[in-house]
Amino acid sequence: MARVARNFSSANSTADTAALEEVFEQYQAELLGTLYYLVGNTEDARDALQETFIKCWRHQDQLVEVQNIKAWVFRIALNTGRDLRQTAWRRKRQSLPDDESMIESRQNGPSSQAARNEQIQRVQTALRDLAEEEQEVFLLRQNGDMTYEEISDSLGVPTGTVKTRMRRALMKLREALAET
Repeated sequence: MARVARNFSSANSTADTAALEEVFEQYQAELLGTLYYLVGNTEDARDALQETFIKCWRHQDQLVEVQNIKAWVFRIALNTGRDLRQTAWRRKRQSLPDDESMIESRQNGPSSQAARNEQIQRVQTALRDLAEEEQEVFLLRQNGDMTYEEISDSLGVPTGTVKTRMRRALMKLREALAET
């Protein structure tokens, strides 16, 4: 990451382009996972990831001013996910269950696989029931592996607010998962 940050200090757009591509390659899985939980299905998450890359690409001239590229990219991804979710909600679009996220093991029998699928579904439902700001903080921390300070930078809120949202998210998730 230090190498990436050094590339931004130069005015060379080739270095900026390479750094942007490197960051996207490095965090693609985390971005996709975060977007999946924001929008509710894999196809929309992939569309949002692609749109995020396009937005970052169009605004790569801002990279010289960016101090934390990871936070910058995740902020753009969150905004893109929010926009897509609001658009889908306006169309009253229902997401279909996504079985692609379930990885089947050939060693497990049908009953253990059913139990695992049920457990994953409970976690997904509990995450979707969180307030939007709690969900975002939780996903950035867990999927994005971001520090509270990076999340604070990404969302533009104080670090204390990020910690409070995370505490509330964890409390609600514990309660929801303990009930089932």
